[in-house]
Amino acid sequence: MKKFLTVLFVLSIQLTLAQEATTYYLIRHAEKDRSDPSNSNPDLTLEGRQRAQRWSAVFERIALDAVYSTNYLRTIQTASPTAEAHYIALQFYDPRALYSEEFKASTKGQNVLIVGHSNTIPELANAILGEQKFENIPDDINSYLYVITVIDNYANSILFTID
Repeated sequence: MKKFLTVLFVLSIQLTLAQEATTYYLIRHAEKDRSDPSNSNPDLTLEGRQRAQRWSAVFERIALDAVYSTNYLRTIQTASPTAEAHYIALQFYDPRALYSEEFKASTKGQNVLIVGHSNTIPELANAILGEQKFENIPDDINSYLYVITVIDNYANSILFTID
């Protein structure tokens, strides 16, 4: 984990030094409470709250400029520890309309964390990359971190698994 954090930190610094580099960090919400199948807006489980804290530790040394979340308890609870640690107000987004020209312009040159869902995060990654590279995240996986860097019109991605 320390080695990964070091690599991620160095990568973040290098990309920050690059002119007009934008880095998007995309994660799925942590483990949600599945005890009531009729609940469409469940909280995180204890394991999920612990994962949210671990995500905060992953992003501890990355100078985030913005943290976005869908307006669901599980994504808010996943994003909040990181946003609070960076003293950043959590911003809500509609995943169907996130990667617009306006959003690209407003995040240009920034480091941005976006918390979403098993289908919306890969869809967003693909939109940023301009290709169908990633499939939906399996329902039992909450540990993927997509790091996408955009410089001018060129986008590159790395997919990590953080347990």
